[in-house]
Amino acid sequence: MAQMKESSNHEVAIVTGASSGIGEAAARLLARHGYRVVLMARRKERLEALAQELSVIGEQALAIPADLSKLEDIQHAVAECIERFGRIDVLVNNAGFGRLSWLEQLDPVTDIQALLQVNLLGLIWMTQAVLPQMIRQRRGHIINIASMAGYIATPTYSIYAASKFGVRGFTDALRREVGVFGIKVSGVYPGGVATEFNHHAGIQRKTGATTPEWLKLSAEDVAEAIYRLVRQPRRQVILPWPMYFAIGLNTLLPGVIDFAVQKLFVEPERLK
Repeated sequence: MAQMKESSNHEVAIVTGASSGIGEAAARLLARHGYRVVLMARRKERLEALAQELSVIGEQALAIPADLSKLEDIQHAVAECIERFGRIDVLVNNAGFGRLSWLEQLDPVTDIQALLQVNLLGLIWMTQAVLPQMIRQRRGHIINIASMAGYIATPTYSIYAASKFGVRGFTDALRREVGVFGIKVSGVYPGGVATEFNHHAGIQRKTGATTPEWLKLSAEDVAEAIYRLVRQPRRQVILPWPMYFAIGLNTLLPGVIDFAVQKLFVEPERLK
């Protein structure tokens, strides 16, 4: 029997980027705990298959194909959610992608503009669209899925890091704006996650540098962290816990980190 959430008031959660990876895992977990889940992503077939599956194991699930780079898609999706369910209790802003290469090699439009459009502007638009409903309710929880790249910027991540630093700043400012309405705002900062991210990011490295397997997270690991936040809201979650040490080193010894990254990664990649 599916484990159900203790509350019986049929909360509604919107999950963006729900067709795979972290979004799909989070949607499954929320549905198992009794949430009515609104699934948003571009891949219609995957969304509809997942919505059918979740409607069997838990509460109702609604698939809304949407491109988060288009404001009209976001506004339509939020309006459809409110018309169908009359409320929005949780927004999981998960949609995003990476284009990882040296800045001069990135396409100005299909790489740089498109990434910022989805990862940052789409997240902001999505949040803005749900806020009036949450303010009317005097409750809600916005969970922004960022990245360790929002704390530590590394070579080939320049635009991705810019988007995630932006998400971190937006998350902190928004928390202070909307808390008076009973709305919680949280940031999730995972390290490397085993999803489709690397397949689409175009990573090509001579050194083969990547996240060590012992530090790599699964999509389900991040989904569990998201659900824990839903139950017990916090300002942020950093995953896995050793990444706190990495953030500390980067903050306290930036010159040492710069030197090490240059010698161990940049020079072998660019000069050899």
